[in-house]
Amino acid sequence: MSDNGHQQNGHENVPSRQRRRFEGISSRTYEHPADRSALVALRKLSGFDTVFKALSGLLPERSLRLLFLSDSVRVSDAQFAHLNTMLRDACHILDLEKVPPMYVAQDPQPNAMCIGLDEPIIVVTTGLVELLDEEEMRAVVGHEVGHALSGHAVYRTILLFLTNLALRVAWIPLGNIAIMAIVTALREWFRKSELSADRAGLLVGQDLKASMRGLMKLAGGNHLHEMNVDAFLEQAEEYEAGGDLRDSVLKILNTLPRTHPFTTVRAAELKKWAESRDYQRIMDGHYPRRTEDKETSVSDSFRQSAASYATDVKNSKDPLMKLVSDIAGGAGDLGGRVRRGFGGFAGGTPKDQTAPKDQTTPEDRTSPKDQPPRDSTPEDDD
Repeated sequence: MSDNGHQQNGHENVPSRQRRRFEGISSRTYEHPADRSALVALRKLSGFDTVFKALSGLLPERSLRLLFLSDSVRVSDAQFAHLNTMLRDACHILDLEKVPPMYVAQDPQPNAMCIGLDEPIIVVTTGLVELLDEEEMRAVVGHEVGHALSGHAVYRTILLFLTNLALRVAWIPLGNIAIMAIVTALREWFRKSELSADRAGLLVGQDLKASMRGLMKLAGGNHLHEMNVDAFLEQAEEYEAGGDLRDSVLKILNTLPRTHPFTTVRAAELKKWAESRDYQRIMDGHYPRRTEDKETSVSDSFRQSAASYATDVKNSKDPLMKLVSDIAGGAGDLGGRVRRGFGGFAGGTPKDQTAPKDQTTPEDRTSPKDQPPRDSTPEDDD
């Protein structure tokens, strides 16, 4: 391991410490169930990756590689040596045999990505390098190496291509709808793949506090003295449980165009996984090996994914998810729950109130034909 306590390029390293290496580890070890089921199914399709790689002439991979080579700084022993050390260490810890090329691109926006069809390349921006300290950056490098080990780079590159294609054919109604349907599905997978890679980053850094600090900095900048992990996680709790059904719908609409989960959500998910028995078993050396990947059952992976979604719905504090859970459980008064959930706008009844029952007798009620006619006005139509 290269974890010496010294200072390089203005970055102060923490004292040296030994990190566990996961020899032969399968990416299934840290993949989110929804991410894993999609990947297992795709890997089982004979020639799937080959077909997509055959389309490389249509995809912007070659131009991206040339762009980074010509207009970015390639990480090596001679350039950004501290990042090169982190990259080699991350590949060693996750037992990734071929170290992917890594570039630093001039961009004040903190960002990192792993793309490529033939082989993955990792790109980090100067904004990210300047924002994070040594251990926070180590988690990010591990995050991107996790993407490479999982084979995410192929599908992420396809998503970039399809997103650009959707913009070009926006004037073709049916063509745009078809492409956006694929893009929407890929984005849902993309968000789950980010949760998987966050776990890989934790396995590499093996420092939960550093991972949490990095996520807080992505949300609030380089002002750690003004931030608090517990308060940050409370935001995730409030985001999930707060509001009514209208807020639940807005959450969905806000999430759909995103490729990444919201930062507070990522922090809460990572902390929950770090405190799980699964994580402890991995750290104890009990994890799936790559040699077992071919024996993985697609149906088992889908069942695990479905079970994960069901558990999320059951345990969620989100109003819409609670309503879905109640429906599945056979809860009554669905109409009333929906009206109350939307704050009374659904049925015209004030929130937490019900309309009084009709106390008149049939004789007291006026027949419609005995009522005076109403003038139809625009206000009435509203």
